[in-house]
Amino acid sequence: MVETYELLVDRLATPIGELLIVADRQGRLRAIDWTDYEARMRLLLDRYYGRGRYTLDAARDPGGLTKAMRAYFKGDIDVIDRLPVETTGTAFQRSVWRALRKIRRGRTISYAELASRIGKPRAVRAAGLANGQNPISIVVPCHRVIGSNGTLTGYGGGLPRKKWLLEHEGAL
Repeated sequence: MVETYELLVDRLATPIGELLIVADRQGRLRAIDWTDYEARMRLLLDRYYGRGRYTLDAARDPGGLTKAMRAYFKGDIDVIDRLPVETTGTAFQRSVWRALRKIRRGRTISYAELASRIGKPRAVRAAGLANGQNPISIVVPCHRVIGSNGTLTGYGGGLPRKKWLLEHEGAL
């Protein structure tokens, strides 16, 4: 029998758009995305869990994650460091996502630095691709990765949101 993942979804109004917060029944964060990118989020969920192998049921504040994200947007930036996450993906992707969680608030790194931090300094493009496939934006802070020349590059929620998040965290 094929396992079906029971996922819970809540919505949170933020200063930069409505956020979708997806958790499992154990209260671990599985995905975060913006409602205007919900189709992309569902594609990632299909990729990581299998099309038709998960359910998305509406829930209020699953695992206290919505409350935590509300606190983040009100200024408690460090709250995201304490949130439990669970991801699937390749071993390489998971290594990139673990490295992203180690980037401290108020800091940014380049894609080259990200590749070096996972012990694969020549895998800059692969690290960038894994960064872009991160299903748990903000909490797995892919927005803290910028171009080597200091420019804001690539963010699944759009560059204006990336800029806002980095300003909110004191990195710009």
